[in-house]
Amino acid sequence: MKRIGVLVVAYNAASTLAAVLDRIPRDFVDRIDRVLVHDDYSQDATYLVGLGYQQTTPELPLEVIRHPRNLGYGGNQKASYAWAMEHGLDIVVLLHGDGQYAPELLPEMVAPLERDEADAVFGSRMMEAGAARRGGMPMYKYVGNKILTGIENAAAGMDLSEWHSGYRAYSVEALRELPLEITSDGFDFDTQIILQLHEAGKRIVEIPIPTYYGGEICHVNGLKYAADVTHAALRYRAHKMGLGTGETAFATEHYEMKDSAATSHGRLLEILTRLPPSRILDLGCDDGSMGERLRLAGHEVTGVDLHKLEGVGDRLDRFVEFDLEFGVPPEVGGDYDVVLAADVLEHVRRPDLLLADIRSRLTPTGKVVTSVPNMGHWYPRVRVAAGRFDYDRRGILDSGHLRFFTRQSFERLVRAGGFEIRHRDAVGVPFEVSKRGVAAPAPASGLRRTVEAVESVAVGTWPTLFGYQLVYVLAPAAER
Repeated sequence: MKRIGVLVVAYNAASTLAAVLDRIPRDFVDRIDRVLVHDDYSQDATYLVGLGYQQTTPELPLEVIRHPRNLGYGGNQKASYAWAMEHGLDIVVLLHGDGQYAPELLPEMVAPLERDEADAVFGSRMMEAGAARRGGMPMYKYVGNKILTGIENAAAGMDLSEWHSGYRAYSVEALRELPLEITSDGFDFDTQIILQLHEAGKRIVEIPIPTYYGGEICHVNGLKYAADVTHAALRYRAHKMGLGTGETAFATEHYEMKDSAATSHGRLLEILTRLPPSRILDLGCDDGSMGERLRLAGHEVTGVDLHKLEGVGDRLDRFVEFDLEFGVPPEVGGDYDVVLAADVLEHVRRPDLLLADIRSRLTPTGKVVTSVPNMGHWYPRVRVAAGRFDYDRRGILDSGHLRFFTRQSFERLVRAGGFEIRHRDAVGVPFEVSKRGVAAPAPASGLRRTVEAVESVAVGTWPTLFGYQLVYVLAPAAER
């Protein structure tokens, strides 16, 4: 039996709290390990009502805590989840002390978690058509809910029916894995925890719940709330694309295979799949996803990377574990038709020496196909101009980058290394980000298509400013 806790967040709920506790199904009480009423420094008698209920209803395992100061809606939740972790609970259900959500559905809320079918269960007022309005949800709130949910789904690559219900149940083990300390103390906490669950690859299940609007006092500033949750969702999307400090994309891998032709991976695959069957050396092959595509196109692929990730040996013809800081491993040999160096040269201290080693492994007609981040892109320029230069988790300012290139500096490097440029290209910000979420909705929204079209024109017109990554095909220069 999993230990179930019910967490009641309460602020100025003296008139409603007892009724909420009364509505907890009595045939469910025996399954509850603990009930916590967390009074967030209410200005009314909420705490006293909780204590009174504790004394008159001993069959309910109730504990009442009053914060010495107001923590905010998100801060109160974080304190409640910390309490649940400390007390060894397995499942927690979030209830609101104002009675807006139905305690009668507690068994349904915990059922998917008890069956290990979910890591989080959300009660949704929007799953049943028309139910929210019949339950008294004002039209302006209904429309705002739908608009904000659409924006958040598009930004995060999700398909929830509602982001704004506060009726939720969580696996405590899943909560332990989330960096809740970086989340807001305000009402946008509910949006941020959805983003964190999604980023961590957790399973979210929705169930329909009734809508109830009574005489409760709304403490939410609607316009500020809308701005805050939109900012949180868009910031997450930006972090997934490599723009920003990246802490909201905490579980995202640095290397993620992207299929769109507008990304560096798509452009590199387009170049390589046009070639006749070739021997390819894939430096910095990561998990072998790119090499696997190349093998399907008829190429023989040898991969090299610092660590052997799961499955890489099955995806490639051969894999060698080696630190490219020390050049190309001797055991891979030479006579390669193509050396692929996708986002590799910026990770080594002496890219000139690595390029020289690469040159020695090519056939006389061999080529190097490579991509590097563009330090001349508007994003790092703005960061530097604003005096806010720092490393990010990923993207152009990735904390693992040891060298930074503009188009001019990179082309100077390759020419000094004895290469000539056969092809030069640039790609924009990767709106498509796969794995762990953010896969853009299909078909793409009109807004996204418009943004991509505008950026495509900007990259083509001014690649040194709007090119997020630079893509090259290089060949050894003829001896003079």
